[in-house]
Amino acid sequence: MRILLITLCLLPMTAFASAECAVHPKEEWGSEDTLKQALTEEGYTIKKFKVDGNCYEIYGRNKQGKKVEIYFDTKTLEIVKAEIEK
Repeated sequence: MRILLITLCLLPMTAFASAECAVHPKEEWGSEDTLKQALTEEGYTIKKFKVDGNCYEIYGRNKQGKKVEIYFDTKTLEIVKAEIEK
C-alpha cells in the first residue's frame, strides 16, 4: 500500500469522471476501515469516502495539502485512478 500511495505523489492530475474497477463479490471486498487507516497513516485527510460503482472513492488532501480524488479496487485496495491538484 505504501508504494501505491507514494506513486500518487508522482501522478499528474487528469480529468475524468469515474473509474472502471473490476467487479468482485461483496464478500471479497477489502475493508473500508483498513483503507481509511492506511491513507490516514500516510498523511491523507479524507473529506469524503464512498462506493462508486465497483470502486472505493475518496476525496480529500494528501500530506502536501493538495486536493485528491482517488479510486481504489474494492478487493485489492490498489489505486485504479487518481486526480491530484497541481
